[in-house]
Amino acid sequence: MSVSYSGVKVFSATKARDRESLGERITEWLDANSQTLEIVDTVVTQSSDREFHCLTITLFYRRR
Repeated sequence: MSVSYSGVKVFSATKARDRESLGERITEWLDANSQTLEIVDTVVTQSSDREFHCLTITLFYRRR
């Protein structure tokens, strides 16, 4: 089954403080766009090297 979407929104943070507030940023964006967009899929990706840990949350959406 294929999920159709019309756009992608990417949230990413590398610093610990930014990673901690990532949920609030996503919630604010969802609240601001809930009337016009429907989330159809979500992908969470974590990557790291010796110094940095990156958290990326990708939201796939379609217009209502």
